[in-house]
Amino acid sequence: MGSLGISFTVGAGNFVPFYGVLLLGLVAAVSIGLIAWYNSKRPPGWENADRPSFIPKLNLEASESTPTSDETTDS
Repeated sequence: MGSLGISFTVGAGNFVPFYGVLLLGLVAAVSIGLIAWYNSKRPPGWENADRPSFIPKLNLEASESTPTSDETTDS
C-alpha cells in the first residue's frame, strides 16, 4: 500500500477561525439573552429592577394590536 504523502501539522493557527466563530456566537447569545431578559416580565424579586440604558425597549403590545392589510380588507 502506498502513502498519500499528506502532511498536516496541528498548531494554534489552525484553530483561530474556530475560536473566532465560538467567541462571536457567545457574544451574540449573551446580547440576545440580555435584550430578551430585560424586555420580559420580571420574575418575583426583580419587579423594580431598572433597565440598563444600552438595552432597547421593545413595544410588542403596540405592534400586535395594529391590524394588518389582510385583516382590514373585505373580500
